[in-house]
Amino acid sequence: MGISFWQILIIVALLVVLFGRGKISQLMGDVAKGVKSFKKGINEDDEPKSIDKSEDEDTKH
Repeated sequence: MGISFWQILIIVALLVVLFGRGKISQLMGDVAKGVKSFKKGINEDDEPKSIDKSEDEDTKH
């Protein structure tokens, strides 16, 4: 006993009535930008970082 097609359709219709089409599309665009930025950040962290010994010695003093 899950959510049927008609229940999903009613929920979507209520969201459109409450928020309007423009607000929903803007929200989805913001979510897409956030996901894209997150994926870009994850890919940048995969690169190995070189550790310079002189930097470690400077921070210990």
